[in-house]
Amino acid sequence: MSKAVQPVSLNILDKEYKIACAADEKETLISSARELDRQMRKIRDTGKVSSTDRIAVLAALNLAHDLVASNKTEASGSLDICQRLADLRNKIENVLENP
Repeated sequence: MSKAVQPVSLNILDKEYKIACAADEKETLISSARELDRQMRKIRDTGKVSSTDRIAVLAALNLAHDLVASNKTEASGSLDICQRLADLRNKIENVLENP
């Protein structure tokens, strides 16, 4: 069964884009567009970059960097948790083996 697709109107850097998306993804898409718009405006307002294409690429790089950094932090946290669980398991096994 395919998801129901509906058009969503997004405004990014004063341009309107119509995007088709699944109804259950609409809010996430709107939030993503707002964040992209915020990033692009921030870059544009520095006055150092005027080309919309360059602004879009820089914003995409900033967002991708944030995502990769976030994933690395989560992965590191997962490894820490796994190591702690392994340490606890070893301690419990030692206690059970040597009452």
